[in-house]
Amino acid sequence: MTAETKRPRGVIVFDMDGTLVDDMKEIGATAAKVMHEAFGIPVEEAMAMYYATTGMPFERQLLELFPEKPREQLHRVALHFHEVKVMEVYSKVKLFPEIPQVLKALVRAGWVLVVATGAEREVAELILEREGIAFLLDGVMGAGQGTKDLHIQEYKKRWTGVPFVLVGDSRFDIEVAKRFPELVVVGRACKLPGWVITPQDMLKLGAAWSEYTLEGLPAALEKLAPAGVVGTPVS
Repeated sequence: MTAETKRPRGVIVFDMDGTLVDDMKEIGATAAKVMHEAFGIPVEEAMAMYYATTGMPFERQLLELFPEKPREQLHRVALHFHEVKVMEVYSKVKLFPEIPQVLKALVRAGWVLVVATGAEREVAELILEREGIAFLLDGVMGAGQGTKDLHIQEYKKRWTGVPFVLVGDSRFDIEVAKRFPELVVVGRACKLPGWVITPQDMLKLGAAWSEYTLEGLPAALEKLAPAGVVGTPVS
């Protein structure tokens, strides 16, 4: 950041799937189908297994769920999942309805908005462009740039000494945020067949604020990260 660049209010790091984009029902069904075909797991059981570990990269989920399987096999299954997800899910998913107005309000309030996702960056950028919010974002990082904690580290190098907020929809997102004690964590609660994580669940896990919609996020951040509060400088 140059001396001429206006200092941002802070940086908000958004997860994409299930946070900005309303696609977790479709992704869960796709994952269950792929796991059923690859490992013979009943579809309902496979879906429950997927949601229980959601938030981390899919290959890492498979390694946690099937540690006895050869890594090469898990890698092939993960690649197939991503191919099916791109063709059958990402081609038609939409943003949660409140997202455009929420992001515009946050930008007006001085926040820099970025994305950290387990999807490939190029795919994420296409979705965000198609849905009309790419112009509001100052960065997108995906699977090719590492895991979410590495994304946060990189963003913190770009914007130093300002508050950081992480917005996600999974236990994994909150666990990642705990590696950065200065982060404010916001959880998007979810209620889907086979997967329910309530606002109370999110708060117990460590979120500072949580609701089923992000409509109240701008107002919540006025209390959680008020203007003028300087974040922890990055050494």
